[in-house]
Amino acid sequence: MSDDYRTERDSLGEMQVPTDAYWGAQTQRAVENFPISGITFGRRFVRALGVVKKAAAQANRDLGLIPDEKADAIVDAADEVIAGDHDDQFPVDVFQTGSGTSSNMNANEVIANRAAELVGAEIGSREIHPNDHVNYGQSSNDVIPTAMHVASLEAVEKDLLPALSELAEALGEKEQEFDGVVKTGRTHLQDATPVRLGQEFGGYRTQIEKGIRRVEHTRDHLSELALGGTAVGTGLNTHPEFPGKAAEYISEETGIEFREADNHFEAQAAHDAMGEAHGALRTVAGSMNKIANDLRLLASGPRNGLGEIEQPENQPGSSIMPGKINPVVAEAVNQVHKQVVGNDAAVAAGAAEGQIDLNLYKPVLAHNFLESTELLSNSATVFADRFVRKLEANEEFAAEQVERSMALATALNPAIGYDKASKVAKKALAENKTVREVAVDEGYLTEEEADEVLDPEKMTHRGILGDD
Repeated sequence: MSDDYRTERDSLGEMQVPTDAYWGAQTQRAVENFPISGITFGRRFVRALGVVKKAAAQANRDLGLIPDEKADAIVDAADEVIAGDHDDQFPVDVFQTGSGTSSNMNANEVIANRAAELVGAEIGSREIHPNDHVNYGQSSNDVIPTAMHVASLEAVEKDLLPALSELAEALGEKEQEFDGVVKTGRTHLQDATPVRLGQEFGGYRTQIEKGIRRVEHTRDHLSELALGGTAVGTGLNTHPEFPGKAAEYISEETGIEFREADNHFEAQAAHDAMGEAHGALRTVAGSMNKIANDLRLLASGPRNGLGEIEQPENQPGSSIMPGKINPVVAEAVNQVHKQVVGNDAAVAAGAAEGQIDLNLYKPVLAHNFLESTELLSNSATVFADRFVRKLEANEEFAAEQVERSMALATALNPAIGYDKASKVAKKALAENKTVREVAVDEGYLTEEEADEVLDPEKMTHRGILGDD
């Protein structure tokens, strides 16, 4: 920003604003009032503010409430905000007034000054007024929750769901590839009956697919827009047709179906939709965390761990131990989970707050939700491409371990009974023999019967071995 300043005014008086800034006095006050975190709203939210302001100008123009020339200039300026041309003009800290008034006025001032410039007027001239024109028929109390829903649902639809679909597809590919690999199942981290590696990956695929559906179920409530409620939900100073028209323009701009809120008082006083939707994000993060942990365990070793799959060599794993390779991508997924859980606590607490007619945690709700969506989207893509798709099965080693598993004795139950099967398992462990060897040595099964009853691959299917 320039060291030169111009004078802008608001209801509190004059403020010195950088000459090359499009923002005005209220934004400058917010910059000085909130040197809290240095974190400002990102691309998704700034874009959403542009979408809302554009739709409002279009609706007000259609209703004859703003002159066409001014409305068209506002639309053109908002288009530049939507495109990301002015992201550096949104300097207000996320931690600000709970209604988000500072960010709403930031958008109003930037768009008003840029629109004035487009019609040949000077920046700061108020030829196009931030309140009377850009904010016509609106309040921060309905604009910010509208932008929250627009930004959140766009992030879900355009970033998160495609990324999760890619991860589900990658897991499905491995499900098919590993379907013939028989390995030891594990419950309580102890040996259990055999399972096919492909079956485990099928479980992972299903986890992510169910997560996709959970996220999709949040569409209905996130698609409701508070715009038109103005200060407290009554719609004072707003044309009766404004909310519906604006929602139509927002839908057209985003390609996502949005609609006027069922109840404007609920839409501004409570943000249960954000809490619900972030709960779905937290669940997805938990699914990805579980999968990442499992794959780390299955790839542990390479010589002194489970070693049933081979992980990709993405980078050297140690600054001191030569040749060490770590599951770094899976660990990043684990860390994302922890951040999303933390964000969820903030969203849950904020969504449950606010007094009477207004929830006062709008900025932090928006920021945390969008951060979680971005983290999950990016980590799901990286997890799919740089880890899951590069996994290989250690089939021979897995088969050897299955044969040595004490859990094979489970298949003896229908043939010789639980008590005898238990004795076989204990003796096999004590004498370092296989269950097969002990069952035959003790005369419980013949060689041929053992081959039938103790077939690990058959144990991965529903049924009782030995039955015709």
